[in-house]
Amino acid sequence: MTFKELGLIEPLLKAIKDKGYTKPSPIQEQAIPVILDKHDVLAGAQTGTGKTAGFTLPLLQLLSSKTSKNTKPNIKALILTPTRELAAQVAQSVDDYGKYLPIKTAVIFGGVGINHQKALLRKGVDIVIATPGRLLDHIEQNTIDISHVECFILDEADRMLDMGFIRDIRKVLALLPAHRQNLLFSATFSDEIKKLSDGILNNPKLIEVARRNTSSEMVSQVIHLVDKDRKKALLSKLIKEGNWKQILVFTRTKHGANKLSQQLELDGISATAIHGNKSQGARTKAFADFKAGAVRVLVATDIAARGIDIDQLPHVVNFELPNVAEDYVHRIGRTGRAGNEGEAVSLVCVDEHDYLKGIEKLIKTSIKKVVIEGFEVDPRIKAEPIKAGGNRGRNNSSSRNSPKKTDTRAPRDNRNKDKKPFRKDNESKNTQENRKYKLSNEGKKFKESSNNSKFGSAKPNSSRVDNRQNRQRKPRVQKD
Repeated sequence: MTFKELGLIEPLLKAIKDKGYTKPSPIQEQAIPVILDKHDVLAGAQTGTGKTAGFTLPLLQLLSSKTSKNTKPNIKALILTPTRELAAQVAQSVDDYGKYLPIKTAVIFGGVGINHQKALLRKGVDIVIATPGRLLDHIEQNTIDISHVECFILDEADRMLDMGFIRDIRKVLALLPAHRQNLLFSATFSDEIKKLSDGILNNPKLIEVARRNTSSEMVSQVIHLVDKDRKKALLSKLIKEGNWKQILVFTRTKHGANKLSQQLELDGISATAIHGNKSQGARTKAFADFKAGAVRVLVATDIAARGIDIDQLPHVVNFELPNVAEDYVHRIGRTGRAGNEGEAVSLVCVDEHDYLKGIEKLIKTSIKKVVIEGFEVDPRIKAEPIKAGGNRGRNNSSSRNSPKKTDTRAPRDNRNKDKKPFRKDNESKNTQENRKYKLSNEGKKFKESSNNSKFGSAKPNSSRVDNRQNRQRKPRVQKD
């Protein structure tokens, strides 16, 4: 089947041709006709199968007949993503496929100034791609109106749940019109996602192009068993001896990402790190350098790496296994995209054996284990508990089935409502007045005591005054 047979209009077909695509992927082949018929959709597909184009193309076609160059547009479509990088990726896809259509878009996320986004929204746009936090900021400041949205798209819904955005999503849903088209796309397709869809979708068409939580057949997987303190040395050896040119490495924590990238630099391998503590500008530059080949290794945490889209990324390395088994599927899905082959290597120490069991159980596959000569495991080392870090406090791979803790936090807009200010205005005024009164009284007492003194009025010691005037202040020593 071709894109033309799917019923797409000529401007979209022209943009698809410019991108070099000739045949739709399975998710596109199934999703595009259903969305064009204005059905709600619950779609699950492996990462890298083209699901972004699967909803972008039909959305642009539906909106193309409703846009006008002469009037200020209302927001007709809202696409919600969990991370900045994914929002930027989706926005790029919308721009690429919609470049021959009179459709205006805006991408809004945190980590950058809000004023430019406000100015863009004031001019009017047809499509908004947003992260939940920054979208709510605009809603609270009355700089965005989503009451005319005709199509709501929730992308990477499973990651939304992992990151604790469910309450923010509900706030957004409460402001959307009741009659609208809803599309829910997810890289993995869990029972929790289907449960979430019950509250959003109306008689949805179910699209599932692969078994749940399966890894891509285009990705070869291997496990290297190694002691924890020798992982860095083994990674450097694999990169150098294998002559790997472009490697995405995953760590469990932000601190671990920084330390690993620094060590690789010391080993003569160009590397940089991206994670939530990095500014958006730094993250964008790091990713651009990696994509252009200026940096050989990109070390990332799970959240920061969501949205990284490189068609021919050859290597993904799990320097540390994720706490949540589903995240393993997301990680290795960064390679083996768009029909290309990829390799996923995991360095596993004795502490991570339980995580490995959970992953193999999830993907229903026993991953090949290889011990590298010179890096044999020391059998005397016993497993130790892994400190909680990353993945929003999840402790093990089966935590998705464990009871959830109740979220007792106040709603976003009321969190600071009950906080008392450090000092009230009337208190500061009273404090200043009392201080002035106290100083004036002390001055009077000193004057009276000096006048009544048997030595008469106190005269300043001239030599002490001279010494003060001649005394030079020592330069301040600047501390590190």
